[in-house]
Amino acid sequence: MNNYKLFVKRIGLLGITNFLVVLNTIILIPILTKNLSTSDYGIWIQVITTNFLITSFVSLGLPYTMVRFLSAENDRKKIQDGFYSMALLILIFSFLISLVIFIFSKVIATSLFNGDVGVVKIISLLVFVGGLNALLIDFFIAFGQMKRYALFLLFQTYLSLTLVSYFAIFGYGILLVVFGFFITQVILFLIMISFVFSEIGFKIPKFVNIKEYLNFALPIIPNNLSTWIVESSDRYVIGIILGTTFVAYYSPGYTLGMAILLFLTPLSVLLSAILPKYYENGQMEEVMLFINYSLKYFLLVAIPLFFILSLLSKPILMILTTPEIALNGNLVTPFVALSSLLFGAYGIIMNIIILEKKTKIIGGIWTLAALISLLNIVFVPIFGILAAAAVTLLSYLTAFLISLNYSQRFFEFNFDYSFILKSVLSSILMSLLIIFVKPKGLFSVTILIVMSIVIYVFLILMLNVVKQKEIDFFKDILKQ
Repeated sequence: MNNYKLFVKRIGLLGITNFLVVLNTIILIPILTKNLSTSDYGIWIQVITTNFLITSFVSLGLPYTMVRFLSAENDRKKIQDGFYSMALLILIFSFLISLVIFIFSKVIATSLFNGDVGVVKIISLLVFVGGLNALLIDFFIAFGQMKRYALFLLFQTYLSLTLVSYFAIFGYGILLVVFGFFITQVILFLIMISFVFSEIGFKIPKFVNIKEYLNFALPIIPNNLSTWIVESSDRYVIGIILGTTFVAYYSPGYTLGMAILLFLTPLSVLLSAILPKYYENGQMEEVMLFINYSLKYFLLVAIPLFFILSLLSKPILMILTTPEIALNGNLVTPFVALSSLLFGAYGIIMNIIILEKKTKIIGGIWTLAALISLLNIVFVPIFGILAAAAVTLLSYLTAFLISLNYSQRFFEFNFDYSFILKSVLSSILMSLLIIFVKPKGLFSVTILIVMSIVIYVFLILMLNVVKQKEIDFFKDILKQ
């Protein structure tokens, strides 16, 4: 029971952290859309999209490998050799990719960044620290230092918010806005590496277990690239075919729909660190209990959020962005919100496949999903940004269904369809209020969201979706 209490408390810590991270994203939308041109805001989105792609690539799948292999390790020398082996590989690979981007900066700028070569050169510098930062922040996850992880995540988020907002509000232009983001990454790297040095010291690696690490990690690379294609390549396709202005129309609605994943991140981070210990000790019942409850409570929140975000997309975007962006991009949100719900369920279920070290299966799943995403090339020129949203949904649905099928081959877990039906019914009844009221403005939207949540919780309790023993369990935790 104490293990579950610790798990729930850490979810609370990471949940608050992730809420503050998402809040930063929401704060940044009006600051940038109202102080940059629509085209420059589109360039900003392309920068973030590119940074996510390159970081996923140059990290070589090693951050998650570190969590999987070192989280249960107690030998200091093995930890040192494992960490610094991975760090050196990432450093070398990052340098090579950074050099390639710098050399071809003019070509890349013409294709994706409205001809802004300076922005691309800053991206080449971002690459050099991005992969290492991914490894460093996962170091704190691997060794259960969730408070430090949360602290560094918030530091990165709000220092970036401060610098980016300053340059945008005072009219310094997109180049310095992107430079502010780069400075944040450098400062974060210097602080985190100093903590790692103090924690485990420094040692020149001998690459003792590097073959085992790479056998696990390398299949994750196509998975990461395929995941990026599914999550972000639509912005590239839209930018190349329709221009950066349409990227600006598409992105806020997409971001709003992905807000559901706010409730997945704490579960994902903790499950990846906790489950290997139980699995290695043969405690399969504990493993499945964590997965079953994580899936249930994620869906308990995600299902009503899908309805709320879909129905309130237009008024929320009118508040956060410009009327031009809200009118052109509000219909993107329902497609993406359902996509994020499916991705959240996948993110919990796929832990079963990871524990079995079947990373090739995950690579295959996302390769297929990525191939589906390439349909954007065909349909975006015809149907515009809504086609990109629909293709995104199809890709995530495919990934979810295949992962569900494979995971059931390794473990049998409880997929509670009765609970899902009750949650959907409660969400539909809650939605009637939103449809009837049709709010406008920050105050009315906020009040309506609060009222909708209250109605949903009441209906969930009336339908006995959450058992009394579960309520008592959470009450007990809050008393600690």
